[in-house]
Amino acid sequence: MKLLVTGGCGFLGSNLADAAMQRGDDVSVLDNLSRAGSEQNRTWLEARGRHEFIHADVRHTGIVADVVKRIQPDAIFHLAGQVAMTTSLADPRSDFEINALGTLNVLEAVRAHVPECAVVYSSTNKVYGDLEHFHYEETPTRWTCVDRPDGFDEQTPLSFASPYGCSKGSADQYALDYARMFGLRTVVFRHSSMYGGRQFATFDQGWIGWFCGEAVRMAQGRATPITIAGSGKQVRDVLHADDMITLYYAAVEHIAEARGQAFNVGGGMDNSLSLLELFALLEEDVGTKLAIMHGPPRESDQRVFVANLAKARRLLRWTPRVGAHDGIRRMVEWTRESLAPR
Repeated sequence: MKLLVTGGCGFLGSNLADAAMQRGDDVSVLDNLSRAGSEQNRTWLEARGRHEFIHADVRHTGIVADVVKRIQPDAIFHLAGQVAMTTSLADPRSDFEINALGTLNVLEAVRAHVPECAVVYSSTNKVYGDLEHFHYEETPTRWTCVDRPDGFDEQTPLSFASPYGCSKGSADQYALDYARMFGLRTVVFRHSSMYGGRQFATFDQGWIGWFCGEAVRMAQGRATPITIAGSGKQVRDVLHADDMITLYYAAVEHIAEARGQAFNVGGGMDNSLSLLELFALLEEDVGTKLAIMHGPPRESDQRVFVANLAKARRLLRWTPRVGAHDGIRRMVEWTRESLAPR
């Protein structure tokens, strides 16, 4: 298969590009290398196998069109994006141009030059807003959503909050509408939390990777207390990189049934964690009691988001395989290696 991965030097993109090379796919990676860790991931991909690297930005309409026309991909994993809500608040215009306009550029290029191409778009649970219209109960370690004991499904009302939610939500809806109006073979994944190797996390994006790094540093005596937003009882379901790879290929394999569909995807209820529960796992893995400080809650933060996976199981024949405990342990080991002196 000819595969184009936009944002292919990011966390998700580098994992997918590597898996594609190991499968023997003809892989092209497009990235502007602006994100922390992207240069390291590019170097890693160069050592992993043969592929084409394209240093470009999805905001550039003509360049995107030329790339798609030349490559004629069978599938595009469209992952390029601005991924932090805090950054969207600081620079809403760039957030819009990268997420909404960049996605429109990809869709238009496909419509014009390769309309049979499958396009899998990486969206977000933030398209549902803060979810405060549901009822919650507080336990010693987490919030639970009384109304959604099996997680949130795709019938949850959309509510774009923050510039990030608006830009990703707009792109999400464009991807679905291009299936309705133009017959494109698009699929939208509304992701919960993702983690795994090649995740160079920052304070405001990639929370599992960030806290794994802080825990490892603290065990080595090199970190200050960890500051978290709010009580630490916020809950997300966590999805390991290995399961993300099988998910994206499942979308391509089942594109006839999946086209024009949005899917809530994550680790599901069995792989849900609050921050406090994550810290308990990390203390066990690094052998150190973690020092925690509490800051104010983040604006528009969801108390709970766990994806109901019923639709993905039914249409994509997909279910996550990596349990949270095993996955976090593997993430800690990768973090130790990445932080080791070179």
